[in-house]
Amino acid sequence: MSIVSLALLAVACGSDSDSSAESEPPAVETEPTPVESGASLRTQAGALVDQAEEDSESETPVSGETPTEPAVVEPATCGFGDDLSPAEVVIDQIQGEERDTNPSALIGGHPDFPDPLVDPDQIISGGPPPDGIPPIDAPRFQTAASVDWLRCSEPVLSLVVDGDARAYPLQIMTWHEIVNDTFAELPVTVSFCPLCNSALVYVREVGGRTLDFGTSGRLFNSSLVMYDRTTESLWTHFNGQAVVGTLTGVQLERLPVQTTSWADFLEAHPDGIVLTRNTGFQRSYGRNPYEGYDNTADNPFLFRGELDPRLAAKERVVSITDGGASIAIVLDHLVEQRVLDVDVAGRRLSVWHLPGASSALDTGVIADGRDVGTVGVFDPVVDGEVLVFTPDDDGRFTDDLTGSTWNIGGEAIDGELTGTRLTGVPHLDTFWFAIAAFRPDTEIVQGL
Repeated sequence: MSIVSLALLAVACGSDSDSSAESEPPAVETEPTPVESGASLRTQAGALVDQAEEDSESETPVSGETPTEPAVVEPATCGFGDDLSPAEVVIDQIQGEERDTNPSALIGGHPDFPDPLVDPDQIISGGPPPDGIPPIDAPRFQTAASVDWLRCSEPVLSLVVDGDARAYPLQIMTWHEIVNDTFAELPVTVSFCPLCNSALVYVREVGGRTLDFGTSGRLFNSSLVMYDRTTESLWTHFNGQAVVGTLTGVQLERLPVQTTSWADFLEAHPDGIVLTRNTGFQRSYGRNPYEGYDNTADNPFLFRGELDPRLAAKERVVSITDGGASIAIVLDHLVEQRVLDVDVAGRRLSVWHLPGASSALDTGVIADGRDVGTVGVFDPVVDGEVLVFTPDDDGRFTDDLTGSTWNIGGEAIDGELTGTRLTGVPHLDTFWFAIAAFRPDTEIVQGL
């Protein structure tokens, strides 16, 4: 196994609650080994391995029910709410069906499988074994008002289903990548791939069957490959499709999700709930094991395809796909404009940007990452009228028809349309190499 694979395995897998190893993740006060800006991932990996070895010399056993303290312990209520009690919220989870008797794609090809949709030789090991980066199958939540362990700029995944708003902090998702969760009667899988900087949410129902998803330990185009535990088919995180195994060709339904700052989530959803660090695993939540990974001067980890030279491989883009059309907006361009109107497959969309959210892949402490902000993509039609939006100086957006004020979540918070919510359109905040590999026909657009 290469030093890079060893490093990613060491820092991302750690030790779980069932491990017999008498060790604990790095102490809170220990800072990650510095990595110079622009350093290669191989150099970074060596530094991370050295740090892991150094930390292990002073580790002591702890209970598996006690989550590792975060790298950042500074309280940050952001001025919202004052209930700092441990207000746990219990969610009834729908479990996936038990393992079938069909052959497993985790083992390899099988004559009973449909023809694979991708070259299986291009699905390669990233280092960890299946579920070596452990998904969260029993997520625990607390009320947003009771959270005192997130700083205002920290990035969270904001998912709203029928008014039920939940935040999944990237300080947790970075270490687990998948959460199998349930909204009322709707089972979902929340996934985050650090290597391609993408977050996607899928409905984990297929033909009336409920699936649970795990991390296969493999990569395709430097992107997370998931597997379902019922058939052990392999699925690409990037487009939610089974590509090898019994369910090859099945496509999961995708739900819109935003990567936003904790402060913005809390302001928009003060009654929302938050995934807690009480995961049953021991990780250095708050630390970034991929320090410096979003450096645009570096190439992606274990990427075997041809890089599209139109942009730097790790240029941050906003990807929107609709049927046969795929577009990418360079994030830096959107940051300058704040609002862009784009056309995707003949459909007009409004794309917004709000500063204030940190990159989860920049510095050793996630909350200290540079500001990459929040993106929202919306259908601008309300009651048959196409609204045109203008950003203001207070982090809000105003429509030209009624002068109502809207937040980055697409909800009108003041004016004639107060309470109206725009229809969110699924999009990806991702790296250019990833969308270019999965959709080489992607058009780079500057807006209308």
